[in-house]
Amino acid sequence: MEYEGAFSGNRLEDFTLATRLVTELWEPELPLASNLANVSALLKQCLGRANWVGFYLMNGQGSQLVLGPFQGLPACTRILVGKGVCGTAAATRKTQLVPDVHEFPGHISCDGASLSEMVVPIIRRDSVLGVLDIDSPEKARFDTVDQEWLERVVQELVKLWPVAWPGW
Repeated sequence: MEYEGAFSGNRLEDFTLATRLVTELWEPELPLASNLANVSALLKQCLGRANWVGFYLMNGQGSQLVLGPFQGLPACTRILVGKGVCGTAAATRKTQLVPDVHEFPGHISCDGASLSEMVVPIIRRDSVLGVLDIDSPEKARFDTVDQEWLERVVQELVKLWPVAWPGW
């Protein structure tokens, strides 16, 4: 399938298509990083007005998130669980919808242009595998519709994620 130009600009149609394409793009025989790289590229294309889309993956000890595949400027490579928006999502196991990152206590600024952020934890059974992190240079770029859709995408990823994955 040709992915460039696949999205119409109608958010609900695009979200439905992107969720389906995540599954179609996934190749189980490839390394996890290859598949997540494609997912981050697809989501960045679908979302629009996002300057960073990517993954932080839990290390083997469960103490920090380590930079995984992403689309955007170079980023922080390690984030302690409980620190910043990503670490808070991992610690609380809840999506963090942040309309203004400058008002989030302890926000870690990896890209100074980012003004809003959404982070969805990736959880299988009782284990946090990582987080999906999306930043925008616009305040209040993300809303509950985006949150609901991205949580569905993450649910699909959990089904596709290698069972024996030991951590990053």
